[in-house]
Amino acid sequence: MNQSFAELEKADWVSLTHEEKNRLLFLRQKKTLDMFLERGAISQAQHDKSLHDLIEKMGMKAEVESNDD
Repeated sequence: MNQSFAELEKADWVSLTHEEKNRLLFLRQKKTLDMFLERGAISQAQHDKSLHDLIEKMGMKAEVESNDD
């Protein structure tokens, strides 16, 4: 599950493991949230709350922590 976002984007969906599919879905949703924030569609508080909820519901705490390094 150490593939980069770009590598996962290029991969055939059927060939991905369940964990890779979840990671890709999380990263796509995070990217959408980031774009909403950049374009002023949501506030920083809304972004942070939504991202926190996304991390919790998808169990991606380790994913986020590993990207903070």
